[in-house]
Amino acid sequence: MKTVVLILTTLIRISNGALSFRDAAPLTVGGIVNTTSGPVQGIPSDSRPEVSTYLGIPYAQPPVGDLRFAAPVAVAASSAVINATAFSPDCLCNRIPTNEAYLAGPAGARVLVALAQTGDVLAEDCLTLNVWTKPQTGEAKKAVLFWIYGGGFSTGNTACPLYDGAVLADENDVVVISVNYRLNIFGFSGAPGQTTNVGLLDQRLALEWARDNVEAFGGDPSRITAFGQSAGGASVDYISYGFVDDPIVHALIPQSGVANSVISGGATSASVLSNWYNASETLGCGGEEAGEATVACMRTKSWQDILVAIEPLSTTAIDSGFEPVPDDIIIPNNLTARGAAGEFAKLPYLTGNTDNEAGFFLVVLIAYTSLTAEQFDLIPAEILQPVVDLLTLAGFTCSAAQAANYRAQNGVPVWRYRYYGGNYTNTYINKVGSAYHTSELPVLFGTAASVAGIADSDIEAEAARYMRQAWATFAKNPTEGLTTELGWPRFNPLSKCHSTWEYFWPWSNASLRCSKFTGTTVSRPGNDCKLYSQSPDRCSMLRGPIFRIPPY
Repeated sequence: MKTVVLILTTLIRISNGALSFRDAAPLTVGGIVNTTSGPVQGIPSDSRPEVSTYLGIPYAQPPVGDLRFAAPVAVAASSAVINATAFSPDCLCNRIPTNEAYLAGPAGARVLVALAQTGDVLAEDCLTLNVWTKPQTGEAKKAVLFWIYGGGFSTGNTACPLYDGAVLADENDVVVISVNYRLNIFGFSGAPGQTTNVGLLDQRLALEWARDNVEAFGGDPSRITAFGQSAGGASVDYISYGFVDDPIVHALIPQSGVANSVISGGATSASVLSNWYNASETLGCGGEEAGEATVACMRTKSWQDILVAIEPLSTTAIDSGFEPVPDDIIIPNNLTARGAAGEFAKLPYLTGNTDNEAGFFLVVLIAYTSLTAEQFDLIPAEILQPVVDLLTLAGFTCSAAQAANYRAQNGVPVWRYRYYGGNYTNTYINKVGSAYHTSELPVLFGTAASVAGIADSDIEAEAARYMRQAWATFAKNPTEGLTTELGWPRFNPLSKCHSTWEYFWPWSNASLRCSKFTGTTVSRPGNDCKLYSQSPDRCSMLRGPIFRIPPY
């Protein structure tokens, strides 16, 4: 009854114009907050009941009809209270099959099923965002972590249980926001006569929404840090190139993906346009000869038919053939030249990757087979590892080094990390371990136990708390917090070896130690970044069940 009274009282205040979207945090946990989208009603978090959770808030008009393949348009404010108690449908995508997921082991299977969006509802009306906040404690105006998911710009969603922001909001006194954006042909159609990279424009519109509304949730609009992983990491980096004069954010954390990566920079306008015409011809809308007329025709087709038409254009769902392309607006035509010249927003920068990134893609390829458990056991993982290492180096490690080097050479505060996984039981994938692409996310978000159904070990829990502390410290004070509060040295591209902060498990009772390595490069094949960038040689590092964030 008390809750009903509070809701009615709030509605009356809204109708009388007494409550602006800038002047009030939630009255109760999950209480109504007025926003530019309209008043939103949330709920307490299932896992952290003191955290207010607002799910599925629309920030753009449904991209249907003439808005399909077009730039997003901000949603008009609703006069009715928006029920923000459940995630919206995922944006449209083909999904990775999970029939073979059991081969990954008990925890690995659950992680893969979650990432594959298995069983999720898809819809074109998906341009929504989510907020986790705990305004009743801590700073009155909290730092904000703005999350952009990965998935090759072809798959991905905010409803993935790995990305629940409640733990970060509860333990680290930050507001967490995550955003759905359009994918594959719907977000990066390359269609003739259409705006390019509208999926990135979705992200920008959501970021503008965060700037305009986060204060009402207890956040500080002047302290928004964008963080994202894989394609989300590249998206975070694109902010610095596409919005030099008005990035909105005050710091960047691109994880396992940067704008200059060879993985994120493979598509061209010509290749995407060719895929567009292939799909339009398949659906009876004509090919290149029909030109811009294909767009109007494609807008009449069902989204289900469009997804079927684009599926043969790629090997896996995470590589749809439709992704961001250089447009010299958001993505420079010559990104490496712009980076080397320092032509980007000079925002504090934290970047890095996992130790065995490419192992994840081996698992994705296996998803498209019909291997038996016996056949899977025969895969020579040890023999394949040198190739996997080389792919990790070329696609992730050296790209991050180059992106960090651009910042360091231009006086930008920059730090690097490396995630080694720790062989945690609840993130472990058979044949791959626990330092694969995406493996740091359930640890960072504190969701590993809930996703895998296996409790964190004491060691994992402590490592996870440290990682969350690092991200939150950077978000709150990105120019020096990591150094003054946690002792991290800034990235220095001129030194071959740097002090390395690391957790030694199980030694020293999980205490934090600093160790200096000198002289020797890593002995595993392919670990010389000089083939790909001006990055320094890596220092010799201990192997084993460790979690480490070394700025090297």
